[in-house]
Amino acid sequence: MSDHSQLPPRFRAPSALTWVVVVGFAAFFIQGVIASDISFDRLMRGANNLVRFVGQAVPPDFTRMPNIADAMLETMNIAIVGVTFGCLFSIPLAILAACNTAPTMLVRTIARFVISVVRTIPDLIWALIFVVTVGLGPLAGILAIIMDTIGFAARFYSERFEEVQKGPAEALTATGAGSLSVIFGAILPESFASITATSLFSVEKAIRSAVTLGLVGAGGIGVELSTAMRLFRYDQAAAIILVILVVVIGFEQLSSMIRKRII
Repeated sequence: MSDHSQLPPRFRAPSALTWVVVVGFAAFFIQGVIASDISFDRLMRGANNLVRFVGQAVPPDFTRMPNIADAMLETMNIAIVGVTFGCLFSIPLAILAACNTAPTMLVRTIARFVISVVRTIPDLIWALIFVVTVGLGPLAGILAIIMDTIGFAARFYSERFEEVQKGPAEALTATGAGSLSVIFGAILPESFASITATSLFSVEKAIRSAVTLGLVGAGGIGVELSTAMRLFRYDQAAAIILVILVVVIGFEQLSSMIRKRII
């Protein structure tokens, strides 16, 4: 008969820190449920309002399709321009933040701090800041997308730079190449596929963000959607949502095809 006493215990007593985390999470969860005033009556009223909304939204009204198309094109412009500049700015920032490309520890720490700060602030907050500074319109949306993209892409770029195999870089260094030559001759080419994939994800993310940025006056189709909802034209809102859905899904499929070819 095997000696079961030698087997490790299946469960170990949780540590004091684990209990603190569990109790703290439970307390926040319960407080959140109470503060949300969740009740069966409110849920039933919400279900009835949802049915009423769907009834007024179907069939969608496409009579303003030219305006919707122009607004959707503006949204795409905001996303593409913002992501392009954001990715271009992210590469040098990521080089300064990666441990194998940063010139000094101080520069690396500062670059990582900048990325963390930019990443922490939500895109809607950036949009509100730029609406105040540059006014309403697509420029505010582009600047918000640039900042949001830097926070998203620079982190992944820097992590990819750190994962590059040392062989090509060491070979160039052995020939007397400088730091910039190693970066442009070994690290960036090795990271190109990953950078492209991350950039495509950034565009997908930016298109969805650009829609919501319009709700705070940063241009694009969000303005049309917000106007339709405020005027209770739910049939026009449904048409706008369908257009957004088709464009987002279409670009996601295109992005997926491109990633499969390069990776």
